[in-house]
Amino acid sequence: MEASFLAAVQVSILAIAVIFTVLVILIFTIKILVRLIPYVAPPPKAPRQQTASAQSANGEQDEHVAAITATLAMHLRKSPDEFQIVNISN
Repeated sequence: MEASFLAAVQVSILAIAVIFTVLVILIFTIKILVRLIPYVAPPPKAPRQQTASAQSANGEQDEHVAAITATLAMHLRKSPDEFQIVNISN
């Protein structure tokens, strides 16, 4: 009984030592790689400006969504706040 307990303790200590050795190696490898290959953030993209036709199309789409929401609310006899139209496809 005592020999198997001692063997189990030795195997556990060996496993813990191997795990921490590998972790230390990984930590130093990552630190070396960070110094050799530093992270460079990509340049920010310029925001797109909407043209007048795109803005008017958005306004028309908003009007369409409002009309469809009102029609559905009246048909379903519910408040327009109880549901939300997410996607309209042709």
